[in-house]
Amino acid sequence: MGAHDTRTEALAAAERAELVREIDADGAWAADPVWREAFATVPRHLFVPYYYVTGPRGHERRWCESPDPAARERWVRGAYADVPLATRLRDGELLSSSSQPSLMARMLVALGVEDGDRVLEVGAGTGYNAALLGHRLGDDGLVTTIDLEPEITESARQHLAAAGHHPAVVTGDGARGVPERAPFDRIIATCALPTVPRAWIAQCRPGARILTPLTTGLLSLTVADAGHAEGRFLPTAAYFVPLRGEGRAEPAGVSLAGLPPQAREQDAFHFLLALLRDALDAPEAYALWQREGEPDRGRYGVTVAGERAWAWLDDPEGPYAWPLP
Repeated sequence: MGAHDTRTEALAAAERAELVREIDADGAWAADPVWREAFATVPRHLFVPYYYVTGPRGHERRWCESPDPAARERWVRGAYADVPLATRLRDGELLSSSSQPSLMARMLVALGVEDGDRVLEVGAGTGYNAALLGHRLGDDGLVTTIDLEPEITESARQHLAAAGHHPAVVTGDGARGVPERAPFDRIIATCALPTVPRAWIAQCRPGARILTPLTTGLLSLTVADAGHAEGRFLPTAAYFVPLRGEGRAEPAGVSLAGLPPQAREQDAFHFLLALLRDALDAPEAYALWQREGEPDRGRYGVTVAGERAWAWLDDPEGPYAWPLP
């Protein structure tokens, strides 16, 4: 009995419908309901033939070809849970994962994809997001996805083909973009970066949108021209595996010394600390955060102008601005 017997497919269809109902109730695609059909159609289980869950004995592998029918059933049900799935580990370190579907839906809605758009995805992962994009656009030829690791791109290509999709899958450093497939109307990244790669902006058409994780937020930029882009963070938190390659994020070693205990629990304050990097020490940053009404992610933005990039609070020309790399 393989992964794709009739019973498995029937269970997958039922679980997929349940996942769509959950995301519906969450309101994730209320602003662009066209994504509902993509999630209802694209079979996520084909993109995660195995994944890892944390159990009492460390990481337990769930696998589509398990000889135990109960184990196969757990694999299918887990594939359609609204949670991120760890898909690649190396020496216990998470290398790649399939993002939480409701977060993917929010990101795709925020990306504002329109018919005919050319889209670059940075961080191919399992290939599932590229399949959703291909389904939405009705043309895989408009979708390019890139990842640094050849084994990730190879498996993504196989998963996509199994689901009937054939976008351009490129092996390379995502921070450099994919110039030979440019210009792009939309760029979406599914890995955390320390700044906005200038190559992405240069590879976009004027008016294009870039959606990328930055520290623990999601930044939505509008491109003015090849050297300029500006935009704000979405209100939602987002935690992604760091980009590997030239633009990789280094872990921030910010000292929390001198802070009151309640500051250590404040996610919105930690976001500001990560955005500041070393521009202010933690007590100064906390004083600013309190003085400005404990701002959440949605009040911050980023401007890229040529070689300069800076994060800001409320207004790009306002008093609070901090350089980005």
